[in-house]
Amino acid sequence: MGGRTVLVVDDEENIRDLVGGYLRRDGFDVAEAASGEDALAALARGPVALVLLDVRLPGIDGVETLRRIRRTSDVPVLMLTARAEEADRIVGLEVGADDYVTKPFSPREVVARVRAILRRGDAGARGADTIEVGDVSIDLAGREVTVGGTAATLTALEFDLLAALASAPGRVFTRRQLIERVWGWDFFGDERIVDVHVRKLRRALGDDADHPRLLHTVRGVGYKLAAP
Repeated sequence: MGGRTVLVVDDEENIRDLVGGYLRRDGFDVAEAASGEDALAALARGPVALVLLDVRLPGIDGVETLRRIRRTSDVPVLMLTARAEEADRIVGLEVGADDYVTKPFSPREVVARVRAILRRGDAGARGADTIEVGDVSIDLAGREVTVGGTAATLTALEFDLLAALASAPGRVFTRRQLIERVWGWDFFGDERIVDVHVRKLRRALGDDADHPRLLHTVRGVGYKLAAP
């Protein structure tokens, strides 16, 4: 397993076969797991580029599997949820999912989401600048963030969101603009996904939502990062 491997975790073999087939045709290597326990074992054997994780799994469910993944890894995770399970989607995003797709889904949509998530990581890796706002330093090349000299722990998506806001400190970005920069123009989901990840980013940076010093909400518009 390696840089082009997607781990597909679903207890339904037909789902694994369907999604795996489309991913392989798009040039990805595919590993499969039928449970959360199998997924964790697969990740322990070697790195993967992305995990496609169903919420409803036997044994430990997808959300708990994601919690355990996040203890040791920031690998991008795309979650599969049933259309009615909004609570699962929100919890998954809070725990550390990068994005989600609702069932029933188009396999082509899944492949597009996978490619969009991986493009975000590649774009960040190609950067070479360090952006500093107040006591926050954002190393785009190393994909590292420090707050007052102390390293902050961010998921890949949280880093990309912060980098997008930091590209123009003081500028107000609408949710749609942030989605296009971070999730990609072909994102199909709810714009409220931005709000969820801003809350997580604030927690990771120690920024008080009631009295923010870094990430400011512009009511009815979107978000901005404080100017230097």
